[in-house]
Amino acid sequence: MSLFKTRPVHLAVLAALVALPAAAETNQTAPEKSAEALPEVSVSATQADDKGEYLAPVSTVGGKVPTAVRDIPQTVTVINRAILDAQGSATLADALRNVPGITIGGAEGGQIGTNINLRGFSARTDIYLDGMRDRGQYYRDTYYLDAVEVLKGPSSMLFGRGSTGGVVNQVRKQPILGEIKEATVTMGTDGYYRTTADYNHQISDTAAFRLNLMAQDTSTTRDVMENQDFGIAPSLRFGIGTPTEVKLSALLQRNHDMPDYGIPSVNGKPANVSYDNYYGLTNDRTNQDASIFNAAIKHAFNDSITLRNQTQYGHYITDARETYTGRIGTLNAGTGAFTSISSTAITNGNVTTTPTSGLSVLMLSHDRKIDDRSLNNQTDLVAKFDTGFIKHTMIVGAEIGHDEYTNQAYNRKNAALTGSATALVNAVAVVSLEDPDAFSTPVGTIRTQGNRAESSANTLAAYFNDTLEFNKQWKAIVGLRWDQFRAETSNSINKTNTAGNTALAAASQNVEFTSVRSGLIYQPTDAQSYYMSYGTSFNPSLEALTLTTGQQDIAPEKSRSYEVGSKWDLLDGSLSLTSAIFRIEKTNARSLVSTGVYQNDGNVRVDGFEAGLTGRITSKWQVMAGYTYLDSEILKASALDNTEGNKLANTPRNTVLLWTTYNLTPEWEIGGGATHLSSVYASNTNVVEANGYTRYDATAAYHQPKYDLRLNVLNLTDKDYIASVIPSDGGRSVPGIGRTALATFTYRF
Repeated sequence: MSLFKTRPVHLAVLAALVALPAAAETNQTAPEKSAEALPEVSVSATQADDKGEYLAPVSTVGGKVPTAVRDIPQTVTVINRAILDAQGSATLADALRNVPGITIGGAEGGQIGTNINLRGFSARTDIYLDGMRDRGQYYRDTYYLDAVEVLKGPSSMLFGRGSTGGVVNQVRKQPILGEIKEATVTMGTDGYYRTTADYNHQISDTAAFRLNLMAQDTSTTRDVMENQDFGIAPSLRFGIGTPTEVKLSALLQRNHDMPDYGIPSVNGKPANVSYDNYYGLTNDRTNQDASIFNAAIKHAFNDSITLRNQTQYGHYITDARETYTGRIGTLNAGTGAFTSISSTAITNGNVTTTPTSGLSVLMLSHDRKIDDRSLNNQTDLVAKFDTGFIKHTMIVGAEIGHDEYTNQAYNRKNAALTGSATALVNAVAVVSLEDPDAFSTPVGTIRTQGNRAESSANTLAAYFNDTLEFNKQWKAIVGLRWDQFRAETSNSINKTNTAGNTALAAASQNVEFTSVRSGLIYQPTDAQSYYMSYGTSFNPSLEALTLTTGQQDIAPEKSRSYEVGSKWDLLDGSLSLTSAIFRIEKTNARSLVSTGVYQNDGNVRVDGFEAGLTGRITSKWQVMAGYTYLDSEILKASALDNTEGNKLANTPRNTVLLWTTYNLTPEWEIGGGATHLSSVYASNTNVVEANGYTRYDATAAYHQPKYDLRLNVLNLTDKDYIASVIPSDGGRSVPGIGRTALATFTYRF
């Protein structure tokens, strides 16, 4: 029986959140003043009085409380609001392109979820919102965010299951004491229209209300692609500056997007066709409703002891009608019959001697309705105390959570198509590879119900983390976490669990795991910090709750990380320079030993080096730059996997990122940047490779007290490049956008 009986009552909650500030208008409010002038203490990564600064010296992601980045014995990257605004970043994926070590993976349909690889390992389920797991697959915007924080390296001690390569934390804008009334309109080439609003109102001496809005109708240089999205993010905060603080927030978002599965591969490379080509139907769509509600309370008993509790409920609904590139082959002009290349040719990267002009693509359906719900509660007791000469900051906490996931698949088939019966399963249309036609679902296409997958999971955890300060120079961090993860999943197909079938009727598991974290920090001066750290993580086989193949109750994958690094504060603290060398090793990776059967006998390792530079070089010149080197290798895999000795999918050897701006005058600002990634493989088989690329962007802005004007030009040289890869169907590649100009006008009322 489902734990959740009803859908969230969006309008009722929203009405309550909006009505409360109105009811409080009778309270005496402070005179209107700029937010940055107030001595507001925020738990976000950036402070109000640091507006416009790229350097964020404090992060919440490395220790569950606001912590100086120099006191976190792992690599931390913070993309704050100043960088997001300067680059015109509208999506979480845009923001994460500033983080060396992260590569964007092709999400399902290009829109369902933000799929990322972090230091070579998937982090799709390792995305958080204000420190709470944000597990749903949905389009993530930035209009309600103050910053994006990335903690790199296994972090199960802090966050539980997953987090092999690290975690991504979205930091929401929160109500502050003061007034903000700001509206932004962006118009761009290729039919790009977007507007956002940020309204903050102080309703008493200790309370405030904030409302963020977004609406957009956007197209890109890709043919047919068009998205319409709307979002609202209200929040209330009481007790600001008092011992007891309460915060209520919501995120309500509606997306109506075109799916984009990219282009197929031919002979181990993305097909040599126009990167503007769209392979799908014009009436395809991915409709999503994301609803996230959060309630948090914090009470400080005194300067040394603080108790916090946070509850988050997430409900994600997806209704997708999507068509994607399946097999490639040839079309008989006389009979109209489609002949697919062989399964062996597909496995080897769609190998064929037929020229591109003679190839056709079979379009397959991938329709489903997804209902995904999560309820999580987290309690932390933060205590500061001394034992002799040692100062402690200890966090003791517990977490409990429940997840439910349902995926009802649907199949579309066009009975008018002729050719191989195997190839034509779920086939909708055949289009030219070189010049695909744009049309809606063909007449006569029949839709039938497919597999229904139902999954649920319960999480229970207890943990502690202690930061020990021995003296001004030496600190140590030790942490321990126990997790229990119980999950079960079932499929409507294959009820008898036929031997050898790749889709099991049901699977369940009960995993208990203890994660550790340790670090040693040496800070000889206030400007230098050197550290070494060790951490572990675990990945249960049913972690994602979304798989319908190969689901088994086998031991969780275990990972461990070693990192040695340094952090320097230069130019009186206005510029931060970081570096680190690290090794992440998954010691018992899942490996396919027979059809639908996996064992924990694989071994995967990533060795790497990372360096970063963020802050002000001069009072007028800001920079954010980073470099990551990743040497990945599958050390051991089964013969059936056939991946031993290969590189990990979507893991470039070299990543170079640069963004810089310069203030010519107090009003005029110019800048730009470059992104370089080495080539990547679409899957661990290493048969489909997307070439590396370098993309250049530029910006110019004019600032006034009441308004800002900004021009961003993305992909300045109109470079053809592959932005993300998808491993299925011989390997697909999603092209990045062509040259795009965005003009943004921001007005402060």
